Amino acid sequence: MESATAAETAAMPRGVAHLKDELDIVIPTIRNLDFLEMWRPFFQPYHLIIVQDGDPTKTIKVPEGFDYELYNRNDINRILGPKASCISFKDSACRCFGYMVSKKKYIFTIDDDCFVAKDPSGKPINALEQHIKNLLCPSTPFFFNTLYDPFADGADFVRGYPFSLREGVPTAVSHGLWLNIPDYDAPTQLVKPMERNTRFVDAVLTIPKGTLFPMCGMNLAFDRDLIGPAMYFGLMGDGQPIGRYDDMWAGWCIKVICDHLGLGVKTGLPYIFHSKASNPFVNLRKEYKGIFWQEEIIPFFQSVSLPKDCTSVQKCYVELSKMVKEKLSKVDPYFDKLADAMVTWIDAWDELNPTGSSAAKVANGKAK
Repeated sequence: MESATAAETAAMPRGVAHLKDELDIVIPTIRNLDFLEMWRPFFQPYHLIIVQDGDPTKTIKVPEGFDYELYNRNDINRILGPKASCISFKDSACRCFGYMVSKKKYIFTIDDDCFVAKDPSGKPINALEQHIKNLLCPSTPFFFNTLYDPFADGADFVRGYPFSLREGVPTAVSHGLWLNIPDYDAPTQLVKPMERNTRFVDAVLTIPKGTLFPMCGMNLAFDRDLIGPAMYFGLMGDGQPIGRYDDMWAGWCIKVICDHLGLGVKTGLPYIFHSKASNPFVNLRKEYKGIFWQEEIIPFFQSVSLPKDCTSVQKCYVELSKMVKEKLSKVDPYFDKLADAMVTWIDAWDELNPTGSSAAKVANGKAK
């Protein structure tokens, strides 16, 4: 199995760049972004927000012809001041700073080791185009359709599906998958070091209401207006007791809030080609507390019930932070610190996205 080459993607016919003025691409990185060359036909029409992790004195090279802004740790500290403490350092969780400073309605985020995948016919996959399709079509979280996404070409609602639910709900999150290197935890990496994902499943599913999922941040798109303030990737990396749970934490938070507000989360297409496996021993050192903690974190999120007066994402998230402090601080003092950082994140978000912006004006939905 191999990814598409830059030449193969360059040979693709240039289609319409949908939502060109309404979508930012957020990329966290510690290295030169040569990988953008293979994505050029798909990404070049869009604005990039690059969040440089690690040493702010290092120069990150970006291929010519891309429209981008780049933020390093010095920029984060300058823009957020004391509130910069909520943004992780030496961890890809810093990407959420890009979500905060964006002024667009939609966000697509990708890692710099994710290349263009090919479909079973050998055609390069425009992952961004599929994410946009997912976000612009309704979700169906209240009743499962056995033909998967009823809004996809060649599909529909099956016999027995309630007509009252066929309108669906707005889609807040599109979660894509990966060919080649699967997104495994360290223990699974260690026992299956040569395993590769070669299965291309041509399907998009709405994750049912009341069901959590393990969200991966390396091929992810979302409606910033609908769910942006909850897309906080937590405190990870330098000075923290845990890593590689940044996207997991955000996924659990956004799912319970989407369920409460009547919003949808999709998973499946599009695929990217995940090019390299991270070191399982390094990963184990980052993950090992989380592997124990998740056995208590997940039941906590499964039991979350947000008050009906939480009618905005911000209100939901602040309420959730209170529950984290009350219920999870007994697991480890880290969660007390994380709960405080969740509130700081919302304060910083509102400061950079004041009332009157599209994010503040959007109707987030009704409590269910």
